[in-house]
Amino acid sequence: MSRIRITGGEWRSRLIHVVDAPGLRPTPDRVRETLFNWLGQDLAGQSCLDLFAGSGILGFEAASRGADYVALVERSKAAFTALKKHADVFACPRIELFCCDALKFAAPSGRRFDLIFLDPPYGQGWLAGVESRLADLAAPGARLYAEAEMPLERLGRWSVTKQGRAGQVFFHLLEQA
Repeated sequence: MSRIRITGGEWRSRLIHVVDAPGLRPTPDRVRETLFNWLGQDLAGQSCLDLFAGSGILGFEAASRGADYVALVERSKAAFTALKKHADVFACPRIELFCCDALKFAAPSGRRFDLIFLDPPYGQGWLAGVESRLADLAAPGARLYAEAEMPLERLGRWSVTKQGRAGQVFFHLLEQA
């Protein structure tokens, strides 16, 4: 089991334990620092969704930076158990956990988010699979963060506004076109 640290906000430098699970790749510190420089350090007023939560680091970073609400969705029972332990330690009522498939969660429900994190397992077609559901999840003016094994130009009606690369990881900030 490895550990990663929260890079900013109220819980800065707190460690998150990462379980060994197939396809689980926590977003590296440097990438998260870049992402939150793009987004701004204060996420007050934002409702966030970490749709493929894994370690939960993106969602916990958002909550640490003051997001009003953070939903973390993870289907792996082992990863979900670890998420629950961390959420219990932080005792933050703004965090809600869901143990289910990302596509089932993304079905139309009326839930809308200002910021959506997509960091699915690579090579399984998850980005293409969830693309058609993004309109149902996104609040007006929402932003989308996506990691992929290749650079993206678009994701459906979403256009890349910023992008970077760290090793094998291509990371993107997108807005609705």
